[in-house]
Amino acid sequence: MKKIIVILIILLSYSIIEAQNPIVQTNYTADPAPMVYNGKVYLYTSHDEDESTWFTMNDWRLYTTEDMVNWTDHGAVLSYKEFSWGKMNAWAPQCIERKGKFYMYVPITDREGKNGIGVAVADSPYGPFIDPLGKPLISNSNADIDPTVFIDDDGQAYLFWGNPVCHYVKLNEDMISFNDEIKQIPNTIESFGQRTVEDAKRPTTYEEGPWLYKRNNLYYLFFAAGPISEHIGYSTSKSIMGPWKYQGIVMATQGGAFTNHPGVIDFKGKSYFFYHNAALPGGGGFTRSVCVEELKFNKDGSIVQMNMTEGIKQSLSPLNPYAKNEAETIARSEGVKSMKNDVVGNFITAKYNDAYTTVKQVDFRKEGASKFTARIGTTHNGNVSMEIRADSRNGELLGTVKVPMTGGNDRWALRTIDIKRISGVHDLYFIFKGKAASQIMYFDYWMFSN
Repeated sequence: MKKIIVILIILLSYSIIEAQNPIVQTNYTADPAPMVYNGKVYLYTSHDEDESTWFTMNDWRLYTTEDMVNWTDHGAVLSYKEFSWGKMNAWAPQCIERKGKFYMYVPITDREGKNGIGVAVADSPYGPFIDPLGKPLISNSNADIDPTVFIDDDGQAYLFWGNPVCHYVKLNEDMISFNDEIKQIPNTIESFGQRTVEDAKRPTTYEEGPWLYKRNNLYYLFFAAGPISEHIGYSTSKSIMGPWKYQGIVMATQGGAFTNHPGVIDFKGKSYFFYHNAALPGGGGFTRSVCVEELKFNKDGSIVQMNMTEGIKQSLSPLNPYAKNEAETIARSEGVKSMKNDVVGNFITAKYNDAYTTVKQVDFRKEGASKFTARIGTTHNGNVSMEIRADSRNGELLGTVKVPMTGGNDRWALRTIDIKRISGVHDLYFIFKGKAASQIMYFDYWMFSN
């Protein structure tokens, strides 16, 4: 019996390590805001600082994918410090494209301690984003948090937000102003369902974090629902102006964080539901991590309730190893931190021996590859190396790159080695080896060749 238990523990540990969710492991992330643009998913997130014991959040980060399993870290694309009126609290964002411009709506606490919703504009989804107003777009009440933006089929844009009630307003075509009156969805049991504990201030399940979505001419309003710890509920309507009818639970309370936040998109013929939990080491209510599941519907348009799982395992398209691939493109990692400087932009640092990253479903094609190139470096003079393995952390060793001492992450070396020829589709593992206590090496990009 003891032997069976030990085997089960080992198998469970392995599945946790290799699980796809959370989809970002190099930082704590929360409040997912996915956007589809030109065949790619742009995932904007808030960012819980390491070892936070409160909502210590200073910037918004961006991750992209074309296959739903390998995610590229683009670092922080906006901070509350870039708003002249902002004092603190870079909480749940959302970005949307309109006529080639990108509008990012963010809640910020201003210098007088009042919550408001700002808007920043960019010519690219990667930024730079700038504040065109120099003041909050929404300054209605201290409940002005968690904006969600939506452009309907007729071109009319809407902004919904709020805790403990859900406000909304029609935006002007410029996306940075409004002439309409701010309204509120009636906080009724019919709209949001009945709370399971009696609370005069919060009679319904609606808590915060609204997200708008449309499918087959039916409007869906996802939201973080109470009581605390939160679950995700949803309501539907035939009109974005309501009335809304509560439909039930999308995802029950689970995952170790007392908050949650929905984000929903359609991408390459499938629907996806983003949320956050506390699944990473050191995770908790203030150190959260973004995850994703496939979202499924019943024939009547109702949503199939889901649980938090290991996530998306099958890539939508293979990764090309013969193009330059950023080291911060990752399906899964352990012991790795993403960083950024002015020399190379975004890169990763391996924190300790046997830290690793993996990318999924790399297509070496029939002809295969026999050489590997990487831009790497270390501050340690000694035996620092990077192994390239196929299909698992202990899989076939394709080659080992000796990492030269460059003296700092502002100095890099390009290394090319011969590897054991590999063809077909494989997962790739980069395993970082070194005797140093910390920060053993840094890694910018890689590619294979014949």
